[in-house]
Amino acid sequence: MSILEISNLNKNFGSLLALDDVNMTVDRGAICGLLGPNGAGKTTLLRIINGILTKDSGSVKLFGEDASLESARKLGYMPEERGLYDNMTIENQILYLGQLKGGSAPRIREVMDEYLELFNLKGNEKRKLKELSKGNQQKVQIISTLVHEPQLVILDEPFSGFDPINGQLLQELIARLHNNGTTIILSSHNMPAVEEMCDSIALINHGKVLLQGNINDIKEENKKNEIRIVTTSPLPLSKIGEKGYLEWIRLDENAAKRKGYTYHLKKAPGVSNIDFLSEISTHSDITLFEETLPTLNEIFISKVSQG
Repeated sequence: MSILEISNLNKNFGSLLALDDVNMTVDRGAICGLLGPNGAGKTTLLRIINGILTKDSGSVKLFGEDASLESARKLGYMPEERGLYDNMTIENQILYLGQLKGGSAPRIREVMDEYLELFNLKGNEKRKLKELSKGNQQKVQIISTLVHEPQLVILDEPFSGFDPINGQLLQELIARLHNNGTTIILSSHNMPAVEEMCDSIALINHGKVLLQGNINDIKEENKKNEIRIVTTSPLPLSKIGEKGYLEWIRLDENAAKRKGYTYHLKKAPGVSNIDFLSEISTHSDITLFEETLPTLNEIFISKVSQG
């Protein structure tokens, strides 16, 4: 069941078409990565979902109903730009934003204490936001987004300002929210994190959705017939090349130092795995044979370059 349904969504800023007939769905309980280069239209899309901007045409449905200020109260939205008040204390900032979203002060305090402990900010509640590092301000912004326990959480570049340790802490928090049934939209340029955490992605460029769907399905659709093999002895590359089975093949020198001989290759069109394996096995025993799927980063670069 979809928690978010976007149909034929358009948005103009004067002569600039920021969103061009966008269609997108996010299933309840999923983690969806929203990807795209700078200026692609991601932030405009997120602001329309949250009711910060109005659409020109199309529809946005949240929880099965037309998006409204009321439905937006069920969301937790963390924008890329920090929306904190420098002179407020950590405690008052989180309470204020949580209550704006309809949370009760006693429950907000309970949840806030848990998150302050998680992010190693416990005992700093009375410090003003302007006294904190950028990383700690980011932590407060994340807590403020989550403290009213929203059903749908939208995080725009949440890893910004985080070192690897705090980045890992955030990934663990997102995984915990997911396990508890929260739906998450993650807009980020941190491709390894998106690839690790997300079930699905939507890739936007120039206001258009270039692709969307399950990450594994997208990888399968974009594979390039590339293979990794490990053999017990070196292969006679010139002989194999003469057979016309390969477009290219290269030895992974670093992998060869560990165990066996690792090769990366691309089969020629029309060559079956059976024929290829039969040829290789005449020269060496094969201990590993696997198809290499493209990374999310490779797909991103390829699609954006084309579009």
